[in-house]
Amino acid sequence: MLFPRAKILVFAKAPVPGKVKTRLIPYLDAEVAASLHADLVRHTLATVIEAKLCDVVLWCAPDSSHSFFKFIEQRYRIPLYEQQGEDLGQRMANAFEETLADRRYAVIIGTDCPTLTKTDLYRALEKLNRGADAVIAPARDGGYVLIGLRRTYPSLFNNIAWGSERVFTETRQRATKLGLRVAELNQHWDVDRPEDYEQLRESGLLKRRWGSI
Repeated sequence: MLFPRAKILVFAKAPVPGKVKTRLIPYLDAEVAASLHADLVRHTLATVIEAKLCDVVLWCAPDSSHSFFKFIEQRYRIPLYEQQGEDLGQRMANAFEETLADRRYAVIIGTDCPTLTKTDLYRALEKLNRGADAVIAPARDGGYVLIGLRRTYPSLFNNIAWGSERVFTETRQRATKLGLRVAELNQHWDVDRPEDYEQLRESGLLKRRWGSI
């Protein structure tokens, strides 16, 4: 592995109909939306694991008991952790705190961004390895698809309006206020809305790997 002192944390929800990809419902049936979510999780994990950059773990929500997560654990041979916290910010801060207790740096990614590549992950880890305090990849909708840190900074995650178009801007402003050296990566797009789904269909990204879109 190129970055033995690092770890990539993949955040994922269980593919429960009506609980995931809710902004795609009723454009998609709830069952279809959940299936899409499962495909995106598998696509993300395959990309990260095949990159062989560092250790990879899956942080599950609401817990790790869902049969899909058990399949993932066996299929990819990766550890499962349970997300802890009242909102996404608390869950990410807690995951960073636990991971950075014995790793030099870590990167968190979600599973909504099928365009995230091995190169993106390599660049994020390389920036941290070379001394950046934080690395972040903005999303087209105003959020971000990747964040990496060398230390835990709770203020980057507290009282953020998650899901809003100001997530990236607010996080970047807080990092600047803390005096952090922040490396910014290329912008990507998430699959959250009907127009994102149609872009995904046109891209063929999942069809080439899973044949499900």
